[in-house]
Amino acid sequence: MNEYEDYIAGFSELSNPLLQEMEQYAALNHVPIMDRSGMETFIGLLRIQQPKQILEIGSAIGYSAIRMVEALQNTSVVTIERDADRYVSAVDYIRRSGFEDRITIIEGDALDLDDEVLNTTGYDALFIDAAKGQYKRFFEKYSRHVAPGGVIYCDNMFMHGAILLEDEDIPKRNRTMIRNLKAFTAWIMQHPAYETSLLPVGDGILIAVKREE
Repeated sequence: MNEYEDYIAGFSELSNPLLQEMEQYAALNHVPIMDRSGMETFIGLLRIQQPKQILEIGSAIGYSAIRMVEALQNTSVVTIERDADRYVSAVDYIRRSGFEDRITIIEGDALDLDDEVLNTTGYDALFIDAAKGQYKRFFEKYSRHVAPGGVIYCDNMFMHGAILLEDEDIPKRNRTMIRNLKAFTAWIMQHPAYETSLLPVGDGILIAVKREE
């Protein structure tokens, strides 16, 4: 976090004790949740868009889903999580948040789920925040569920600076993931069906607006 993000973060302290608890839990248990500056920007974009229905790939412990419905009173979220332990934690946090009627969580691998599992095919927004090396596959599988004019958001596009490194400077275990992420970025930035922007906030947020048909 740079000095500008520190400055901005000073105006965005969370008053919700449950969200504070979730941030502490994530930090202690190495659960990847969206960092504060990225989340505040994301929420700001959603407030402008005002989506009614959001599909999220990668619930983790439910932090971003709760943040979204807390900020957008007329919004519902369907979120998918494959990790069993995180799914259980997310279910508990969502119950405690009081937003069970507006957040539907599905346990399973998003790449293996049948379309029938989803509640609708006309989502206004899709938020991808799962396995970074699979972003293109997530995008190709789920973008068809986004209505024309809808927006697809992707987090961690910079992977904490790894996308700027040469291949030999990236740990071997991460090389394929970073290659895939770079390839996805180049692909979507040139995709004729989307108006795409990449924002240098948080860990990098990609915004792809689906062109009207």
